Amino acid sequence: MKAVGTYRSQPIEAVNSLVEEVVDQPNAEGRDILVRVEAVSVNPVDTKMRGHRKEDNGEFAILGYDASGVVESVGSDVTMFSPGDKVYYAGDFTRQGSNAPYQLVDERIVAKKPNTLTHEESAALPLTTLTAWEAMYERLGIHEDKDAGKAILIIGGAGGVGSVAIPLAKQTGLTVIATASREETNDWCIQRGADHIINHKHPLQPQLEELGFSDVPYIFCLSDTAEHWDNLVNCIAPEGAICSVVGVEQPLNLTDLMAKSATFAWEFMFTRPAFQTETMSRQHEILKKAAQFVDEGKLTTSMTENWAPLDAETLKQAHAKLEGGGMIGKLVISQKT
Repeated sequence: MKAVGTYRSQPIEAVNSLVEEVVDQPNAEGRDILVRVEAVSVNPVDTKMRGHRKEDNGEFAILGYDASGVVESVGSDVTMFSPGDKVYYAGDFTRQGSNAPYQLVDERIVAKKPNTLTHEESAALPLTTLTAWEAMYERLGIHEDKDAGKAILIIGGAGGVGSVAIPLAKQTGLTVIATASREETNDWCIQRGADHIINHKHPLQPQLEELGFSDVPYIFCLSDTAEHWDNLVNCIAPEGAICSVVGVEQPLNLTDLMAKSATFAWEFMFTRPAFQTETMSRQHEILKKAAQFVDEGKLTTSMTENWAPLDAETLKQAHAKLEGGGMIGKLVISQKT
């Protein structure tokens, strides 16, 4: 089979930043299922994995961390899926990715895709849904029974994760304050269900105060953590909780949060599959619940662009678009035209 990947860290402009190679089609064993990939979406993690590989060891790495497709075969220990099932998943960054005709993936991080969405629409959801769900309900500890009516500040509301976090937060009964800086991103956040929009190009606390909020109990940071550190410290309520998905190059001064006894947590969606944690199957449960939400009309796809085919040239253009900034929602690539 012909897959798209990279051999070494290179800028996307380099001729061989992404290349096509013929590789053996893998076989499903144990708890793995072999999926015939129908569509993938492109995420910032794809560009980071391409441009900042920890080891340039000359091995061919297939990228891609979101997919929707059809189960081709299953390993001997698989209990949740059968050939022919239509599934979606985000995968595992320690294994070969989805930018290929077929991919092996552990059944514990897969679910049947929403019945009411196409493969393309479904492929936009797994990574961002898992990230938003884990961050809000597990890292921040948000629960409808105790938090309905409280406010959450989502910094970077128009990106892939924000596009899912906003409607999920509304489902939980939260008041959503999202940040955006352009008319089109403002409109997108409102369309996804945000109650208020403030501009992350300016200090956030004065804007919150104009809306009648002295602070907020929850902050979900989807933009540059270091750049927004003062905003996080100033806007979080005493005994509040902050979660971020954007790593930093220099240590954060967590002492800034001490006076408020505020909690800070990281969310990395790949933790469970990468470390084979005891809670790994939670990702199957989350994706299953998210598919139910979609089919009930409580959640919609965040796909805003659909390209084809899934080849090196198309993926180069997709990586360049994401690295250029300003992406709204998710960019999806179909396997075939």
